[in-house]
Amino acid sequence: QVHLVESGGGLVQAGGCLRLSCAASGRTFSGYAMGWFRQAPGMEREFVAAITWSGGITDYADSIKGRFTISRDNAKNTVYLQMNSLKPEDTAVYSCAAGRTVYFRVTTDYQYWGQGTQVTVSS
Repeated sequence: QVHLVESGGGLVQAGGCLRLSCAASGRTFSGYAMGWFRQAPGMEREFVAAITWSGGITDYADSIKGRFTISRDNAKNTVYLQMNSLKPEDTAVYSCAAGRTVYFRVTTDYQYWGQGTQVTVSS
């Protein structure tokens, strides 16, 4: 079992930035790809970004490409999402997920999910 806890969400003005963290505990973090997803009220969960265990491969949704950066520190069992130039449409609950063998954008490929952290961007 891998337990994931997100932090770093909050209220920010448009154009601002936030850094989300996802800390993993429990079973070894080793070998897991990590993804960030978000869900706005009344909307389906959508893919944001993902990274392989080694960090060598990343993937980003078109809507956030160039503004968000995913990274990980395996020594700290933590994955990050740096979010810059935030827009009101980025408002959502952001959740991290872990999976052994995943197609990055397929939610059902991820075995473990965090509870999520709220990000609100005001205009």
